[in-house]
Amino acid sequence: QVQLVESGGGVVQAGGSLRLSCAASERTLSRYKMGWFRQAPGKEREFVASISRSGGSTYLPESVKGRFTVSRDNVKNTVYLQMNSLRPEDTAVYFCAASTWGSADNVASYEYWGQGTQVTVSS
Repeated sequence: QVQLVESGGGVVQAGGSLRLSCAASERTLSRYKMGWFRQAPGKEREFVASISRSGGSTYLPESVKGRFTVSRDNVKNTVYLQMNSLRPEDTAVYFCAASTWGSADNVASYEYWGQGTQVTVSS
């Protein structure tokens, strides 16, 4: 069982930056593909980024590509989401998740989830 804990959320003005962290209890985090998702009130959970087990491959949707980057440090058992040029529409609870199978952008592919961290972007 992998326990994931997100941190780094907060309130930021439009155009600002935040860096989210996801710390894992699992010493062998490299076993898992990792993903970031977000969920705004009244909306479905939305894929934000994924990173392969080694960190050599990342995948981000067009909505955040060029503004967000995902990285990982398997020694520190931590995954990061650097968010730049934030917009009010980026406001949501952000979740990290771990997966051993399936499509990187599919919520159903992820077996383990953190509790989420709130990101609020003011205009």
